[in-house]
This record gives sequence, structure tokens and C-alpha cells, in this order.
Amino acid sequence: MRGGDGMRGGDGMRGGDERTFAALPPVRGGAFARTWWGRAWLKALEDTALDAQQLKAGRRHARAGAVGAVSVRPGRVTAVVQDRDGTAYRGDVLFQELSGEEWDRLVDLAVDSAGHIAALLDREMPPHLVEDAAAVGLELLPGIGDLEPECDCEAWDHCPHTAALCYQVARLLDEDPFVLLLLRGRGERALIEALQERSAARATAEEEARGSRSGGSGRPSVSGASGATAGTGVSGVSAYEAFAARDILPPLPAPPVPPTAPGEPPSLDTEVPPEPGIDPEALEFLVADAAARARRLLSGAAPLGAPALTAAQDAVRLAAGSPAPWIAARLAEGSGRDRPALDRAVRAWRFGGAAGLAVLEEEWVPGPEALRRAETRLAESWDDSDRPALHSSGPARWTVTGTTTQLRLGPDGRWWPYRKAQDGAWTPAGPPEQDPAAALSGAEGP
Repeated sequence: MRGGDGMRGGDGMRGGDERTFAALPPVRGGAFARTWWGRAWLKALEDTALDAQQLKAGRRHARAGAVGAVSVRPGRVTAVVQDRDGTAYRGDVLFQELSGEEWDRLVDLAVDSAGHIAALLDREMPPHLVEDAAAVGLELLPGIGDLEPECDCEAWDHCPHTAALCYQVARLLDEDPFVLLLLRGRGERALIEALQERSAARATAEEEARGSRSGGSGRPSVSGASGATAGTGVSGVSAYEAFAARDILPPLPAPPVPPTAPGEPPSLDTEVPPEPGIDPEALEFLVADAAARARRLLSGAAPLGAPALTAAQDAVRLAAGSPAPWIAARLAEGSGRDRPALDRAVRAWRFGGAAGLAVLEEEWVPGPEALRRAETRLAESWDDSDRPALHSSGPARWTVTGTTTQLRLGPDGRWWPYRKAQDGAWTPAGPPEQDPAAALSGAEGP
């Protein structure tokens, strides 16, 4: 399967882009891809290769650190891979570039949504961009047969060397989706410049159109709270989208600096006795919590629009703030938990918020498809020699045989490690991971 130069069909804005990544250290256990786009890259490899043993050997090479520095350029990724006997082979994987016209369409799609641009700049591959591109015939992610191998060992299909290179590229893609876009023909700088130029040109055209409709003043009047241009029905850009695109649009005013610390709650220790049922100390605690939450919102440390918590969930959130023991005792009582149960809930909250608490206290029963995917992940996350003995111990729960360690699968597909405490209760032991092997290796003692 030789792709040759015929695989590289891109044109324009290439400018000799090339990035070289230093060799990555050996890695034990865990999957090679954490992100959905990294996994899509590996799926294209695994669906294409005809010999599973060659893939397994390639995985071993990549885990052992046998892949040298990786060079990425439009249409091709290259590295030297060493066999166990020290013999070195140059492996290349070729990938179809997008044409100049296809890149123009992709840039238009990205400019249409500030969220796409913000995600890319945050080193995320937005799913909606991939879906929108596919809808107009642009495939960003590889499919079956898209990863063409070339190797000095002269194998006609993916050999251990090109497979190892693909597994290593998946790790690079996890950290930076611009690697994928470079393979499709555009480096990061060229793409951002194109986005800036297209955004500026579009903004200028829209401003001129609005100016001509408002009598040539260039200053359209805005109606009330709707944000629509008077007499045109054209809606403005939401503040959220404008802020998300701040790196490619004209500069916005700097946001106000949040206070360095939450404000002090007013003292309720007055000479007037409180109303029946009002506890001043508890009320001061709640006011201080509200001030701290407000500051987190202002500083961007807490997301806007998060789902409202139930009373039982909010009690755990408050308890996670390490309040005075008497407040923690009241929170336990008010949420229907005893103190050990509240302590376990607080531990779950600190590892994963409301999602972590749900994995602890709710029994999620996965459907057949979710269960099949979970069992596949468990089978693929370890090499044969490293795989622990797991047995099902309930819906979405697998216990390591002969140990006090357990893995739980959450509805969002993440794996949560648990350990059995001395009192026999299963206790959260670490943060969630997309990969079960990583979750298990990161488990802490209860």
C-alpha cells in the first residue's frame, strides 16, 4: 500500500510547514489516546491493518519508547523506529491533504462559529466542526484506508514500525489537534492568519452593508434589548461568541479584575434576637459560601449555566468546604446521611463533583451497547501480560479479583477507581479517567 506523492494533493498556504516532536518516553499501561479525535485516528489504523499481530507488535514498540523523533508535515508523518535487536527502520504514514478550495470551505465553516475557533485555540477538536465539515464533504478525521504506510522493512501493509508511529501520533494528537490539521495541509500559524483575514473581511462587509441600509452613516441604531439593527431585522453577535473569538477579532475591552478574595459577610451578632428557627452562625456560613461562589463565577473558575443541585447534592458541596464540625453534622443529618456516608460523599465530590457523587450513590445500569463498549475498553487497555483479573460485581462495576480495588463506569464513559475501606464500604479512590488502566493506576488509599 504505497501512497507516494499521489497522496499529497493540497495547494496554497503550505509554506513548508513542518513540526518535529521529540521522542516520547516509554509508557506502561493505559490507552494511547485519551481524546475522541485521538481514538478516531487509532480506529482508522486498526480498521485498516490486516494483521492484528503487527498492530500488537507496534503497540509494544510504542510503549517501549522505540519510536524516535516524529516529523509532521502536510500529507506525511515520519519517524525512525527501532526493533528489539536495535535495527532501525524509517517509517512513514501518508495522509490525504485537503485542496485549497476545500480549505477555503473549512475556514468559512470555522468563522461561522466562534465556538469552533475558541475550541481549536484551547487545543480541542470541536465535534460540531467535524460534523459540519463532513456535511459539506470535508473529512477531517481519517477513515478506513486513509493512513497509507511506507517503511524501510518493505512490508506491503502496516508493519510494527508504521503501527508504532501511528500509536505515537495518537499521543501527539491528544495534546494538540493542530497536528491533524497540519497533516491535512495547514500549519497552525497559517490557519489562524486565514481565520483572522476571513473574520476581518466578513466584519467589514457586514458593517458596510449595515451602513448603507442606515443611510450611509455607518452607525446603525440598535433597538431596545433585542440587539437587532433597527429596520433590518439583523441580529447582533452574542457576547459569549464575541468573547470566545477574542483572539481573532478586534480587541475587546479587558474584563474587570475580580476581587482578590470574597467579601466578608455582615456580622449577624446584634442585640436583636433572631427570629424563631434562624441560626445566625449557620446563616453567616451560607452568606460566606455565596460570596465565594460569586467570586469564582466572576473569575471564570466556575462554569456559567451549570445544572441546579438538589438539596442532598448541595449539602455535600457545602461539606466539601471543610466547615466547622457542628455544621458538617447538621449537613449530614439534613441530607439523610450519617457522618461516614457524608465523608465518602465529600471524597467523591472532591474527585468529581456531582458526577462523582452520582457514581458513589446511584446505581447506573448501562444498556447493551454501553456495556459492550465498556468490556471492549477493559480488554484493550492492558497488554496481555499486564491485564488484571476483573470480575463483574454489579451493574457498571468490576472488581480486581483478590484485591480491595474496584472500577466503576459512569454514564459519561469515564472510569472511577474505588477501594474497600476497613468498615467494608466502597470508597472513591481517585479522579475519573477515560482509560480504565489509568484510573486503576491512579487509585489512592481510602
